[in-house]
Amino acid sequence: MPKSYEELMQFISDLGIEVSTVRHAPVFTVAEAQALRGKITGAHTKNLFLKDKKDNFFLLTVDEEAEVDLKTIHTKIGAASRVSFGKPEKLLEYLGLVPGSVSVLGVINDVERNVKVILDESLFHHEMINAHPLTNEATTSIRPDDLLRFLKETGHSPLILKIEA
Repeated sequence: MPKSYEELMQFISDLGIEVSTVRHAPVFTVAEAQALRGKITGAHTKNLFLKDKKDNFFLLTVDEEAEVDLKTIHTKIGAASRVSFGKPEKLLEYLGLVPGSVSVLGVINDVERNVKVILDESLFHHEMINAHPLTNEATTSIRPDDLLRFLKETGHSPLILKIEA
């Protein structure tokens, strides 16, 4: 059973990590998020749940403005072949998420470590990184170092790469 928003926040709190969360109407696209978020500062993320032909799964978290070339990204992230979007069933199974709420914080549900996490290094040029807290009805702000600590505590060692040329 996937973790709830409350369980995610308790896990983060138990690590001594301070975050702030803003509730808002559901958003499904970057454009919708930009229109609703108001004055939430920091890097805002776009997340791609990808798979290669050998059924290796990847969660690529980039700045919302980043352009990701799906024809070549496999060469950067260590995929066995070109990548495509992972099916919603696998997204739910591995990260406990549904399309529209994909987030790096979803790795709390990936207890078997089926998903390789890739973070765009440009996110680390900001004081805060913003992500959905398992729901697209809120945005949670977390410091970059605290995000790395969260990922480590979930058993994930992210690959930090420069995604855009």
